[in-house]
Amino acid sequence: MASQPNKIRLRALEPTDIELLYLWENDPEVWRVSGTNAPISRERLAHFIEEQNYDIYASCHMRLIIEAQGIAIGSLDIFDYNPIDRRFGIGVLIYAEKNRRKGYAREAINAIIEYGRSVLNLRQIWATIAIDNKASIALFESCGFSQCAHRKEWINRGGVFIDELEYQLLL
Repeated sequence: MASQPNKIRLRALEPTDIELLYLWENDPEVWRVSGTNAPISRERLAHFIEEQNYDIYASCHMRLIIEAQGIAIGSLDIFDYNPIDRRFGIGVLIYAEKNRRKGYAREAINAIIEYGRSVLNLRQIWATIAIDNKASIALFESCGFSQCAHRKEWINRGGVFIDELEYQLLL
């Protein structure tokens, strides 16, 4: 079932998010899509939250929590913001199967597209996706992104190399 507009809210990280981040960042299934390859401590996460700078011009990145009906269900990351070339990369995580395929990620991506367009005056947004992540490919294509690159044997998953696709949306 698709979500109705404004079913989600994007918000800044809060100190109370540490346990959720600890769960998400230490889940090996999440590592498959995040590029993480080692556990992270609560102390390091607390420092990350404390140091989070929501001045994207200074930090060139931003992590936002996705809430649905007041409950944190995932996160959206903006990274590699480049104000000269007017672009940034994004990644989205909806944690827990029960929260997926409800339109939450699509709504979060569309909100960030609008933020990029109207606030940052971006020219483009990009994302990289493992070729076997069919759900993310379909998600980004449904948001208007087009495949622009195909990297062969780019990601090492326990000795098996898989391809990575790059998607971009020109604004």
